Amino acid sequence: MGDSELPLCAEPAGGVPAVIDSQRGLHRAAESLAAGAGPVAVDAERASGIRYGQRAFLVQLKREGAGIWLIDPEALGSLELIQQALGDAEWILHAATQDLPGLAELGLTPHALFDTELAARMAGLPRVGLGSVVEQLLGVRLAKEHSAADWSKRPLPKDWLRYAALDVELLIPLREKLSVLLDEQGKTDWAAQEFAHLCTFTPTVVPRADRWRKTSGLSRLKSPRKLAVLRELWEARESLAQKRDVAPGQLLPDSALVAAAEAGPRTVPQLLAVPGFHGRAAKREAPRWLRAVQEGARTEDLPGRPSSTGVPPPPRSWKDRNPEAFRQFRTARNRLARRAEELDLMPETLLTPAVLKQLCWTPPEIIDPEHVEAALAELGARPWQVEQTAAIITVAMLDPDPLEDL
Repeated sequence: MGDSELPLCAEPAGGVPAVIDSQRGLHRAAESLAAGAGPVAVDAERASGIRYGQRAFLVQLKREGAGIWLIDPEALGSLELIQQALGDAEWILHAATQDLPGLAELGLTPHALFDTELAARMAGLPRVGLGSVVEQLLGVRLAKEHSAADWSKRPLPKDWLRYAALDVELLIPLREKLSVLLDEQGKTDWAAQEFAHLCTFTPTVVPRADRWRKTSGLSRLKSPRKLAVLRELWEARESLAQKRDVAPGQLLPDSALVAAAEAGPRTVPQLLAVPGFHGRAAKREAPRWLRAVQEGARTEDLPGRPSSTGVPPPPRSWKDRNPEAFRQFRTARNRLARRAEELDLMPETLLTPAVLKQLCWTPPEIIDPEHVEAALAELGARPWQVEQTAAIITVAMLDPDPLEDL
């Protein structure tokens, strides 16, 4: 049976619940969830690319005996009542790292979790999106249509709420199917280590003073003066975006900032002739953008080289800068890819690429299994990853393949 012939799950079995947006409703949700049994399916909807930041605009929960609850955090603020109600219950999420930061802002953090996307990766499934995994393991299609919607909209349309409820409708049976699959493959303990690690997940936060350096296309600007102009434009856009609660790109795209820094316009007409400076935000705020250009043009605080973060440069530059590290990295990467294939894993699941890069760029003083294992653990590799990769990496670093073979 093809995917299009699978039965369609178009609505939760219990229907689409009303959105909870009052303290009375929140207490009712907390009481129901506390009385439920087993793990709790959790999801959140954001307005990425539309609103400023990554906060959650809708939280969905489902637990056996409690049904589905849709909660509006914008109307309620903290959801610590829900945190207390869930106690030590295991959370089931799909792609947990996307939702955990926003949930944490609301006072929701798991004591234990099961990530169905990560479990699907570890089980070697060819496609790991929620809809695909549900089709492969549960034999039904999810009606999925509104992932890129503006979830800050109020009131939320009924069909959007149906979509949101479906995100948690099947997570509990999906967890059971994936658990069986992992157990059959002997990967249950590996997955448990990954899930425990996710419970401590915190996103990498770049200090605001350096975030402007993440602007797409920044490498086009070669002089410190142009970089100073870009920095001032980025700061002006960031401040306005935060004040208006819109994503910065909704005001001006990165390409417009870079183009203005390169062109150095001196008047509003010149500024508005720069590619990307069109639309209401560009025209209405033109004096703001021009002041930023002027401030960058006259400041004495010129940007220097980025402060060293200890993060290695892109490996494509290693061949000339550090040929030995280049050989070690490429050899280890190729051999780990073969090992991942043997284990029916994606290479990045076997070992995070950033860990391998860091290890090869700043290797331990002594290259032997013991020191490589210690270095991997210090860099955050889980015990199962250390066990599966340390010997391969050690041999690759001691005897890397010749350049002509890479």
